[in-house]
Formats: sequence, C-alpha cells, structure tokens
Amino acid sequence: MKRYSLVKVLSIVLTLLVVGCASSGSIKGQAPELTYKKQPYVIGIGDVLMVDVWRNAELSRTAVVRPDGFITMPLMGDVRSEGRTPAELAAIMSSALKKVIKNPEVTVSVTQPVSTAYQFRVRAMGQVNQPVSIAYVEGMTVMDLVLAAGGVSPFGAANRSVLNRLTEKGYKEYEIRVRDILEKGDVTTNYLLQPGDLITIPEKSIWRGEF
Repeated sequence: MKRYSLVKVLSIVLTLLVVGCASSGSIKGQAPELTYKKQPYVIGIGDVLMVDVWRNAELSRTAVVRPDGFITMPLMGDVRSEGRTPAELAAIMSSALKKVIKNPEVTVSVTQPVSTAYQFRVRAMGQVNQPVSIAYVEGMTVMDLVLAAGGVSPFGAANRSVLNRLTEKGYKEYEIRVRDILEKGDVTTNYLLQPGDLITIPEKSIWRGEF
C-alpha cells in the first residue's frame, strides 16, 4: 500500500509539472514585437546641458537642470528646460536674446542625460554570472546583454530563457534559446532589444533532465 501511494504521489507531481510547463505564458517561435519608436530627446531634471551662443562665449555655458526644471542663463535669467527638446529650448533662448543681440544663434546639447539613466535600460537576471542593468544602445541584441551579464551560470537552463517586453497589450514573454545561440550559432532568437527589456534565465530542473 505504501509503495502504491508513493508511486501515485510521484505520478501526480509529474503531471502537475507537465501541465505547468504546458501552460507557460512564454511565446515560442514568434519574434518580439518592436514597440519602441525613437523620439527626440526630452530634457529632464538633472540633465547637464551645454548652451552655446555663437560668437558670444561669455553667454555660453554648461548648466544643470535644477529640481524645479529651470536653468539660469546670462541676460535671460531662469529658463524652463524640463519637458522641452534641445531644439525647442534653443529656439526659446534665441527668441529671448533677440532683444539684446542681432540674429543670435543658440545651440543646446545634452552632454549628460541623467534623467533617462533608468528609463532607457535593459536588464538580465536569474542564472547569469552577474545580473546587470545597463544603458540601452541602439542595435543591442539578446546575446550582447547575456555577454554583458558574464554569460550563463553553470546552473542556468539557457534554452528556456525568456525575454519580457512591454507592448501595447501589456507585458509579453518570448522564448529565447540562449544555448543554441552560444553553442550552435543559431541566431533565430537573438532578437534586437529595446529599452525596458528584461531577460530571465531560469535554473535547471532535475525533472527535465537538465542536471
């Protein structure tokens, strides 16, 4: 009786595991939807700006956007910068300087985009050698992020990795086969990344024969 009970319990456990695997929310064989659209940079609090007034070095300077969203400039006083693109801010400054300078030409560039430090990032966690959260760079792929995380740990089930991406319909999970990319050169799932992406590599499972 005890032997029968043990077999029955193991059967139930295995059934639950199979069902759990079958009901995984990850999407297999489908490339992730690219929802990121490149937009003009919008200045935020903490950003470091370089304001250059052509042929007027005394009016040109580096400024940090204060918590109130303003920077202070010669002849202009406090100028709201937060929420504007560099081009919009340059146009506003040029208009303000027309009262004292003939045909002013102002250029605004963001030298340190501090405000987006955590908005435009990609992350890798789980069974990687070094979990990372790094700045997104256009053209970055799944493999670039995995390598930045030091590769897959010895305990990682690389071919069951998941890419989490925010879409218009909410977060979706896409299957990525990292081991195939690394060992077979199969780049089918070496997808392009976009800001906000998260790669998770699960731990190997004895029930799947992965040890």
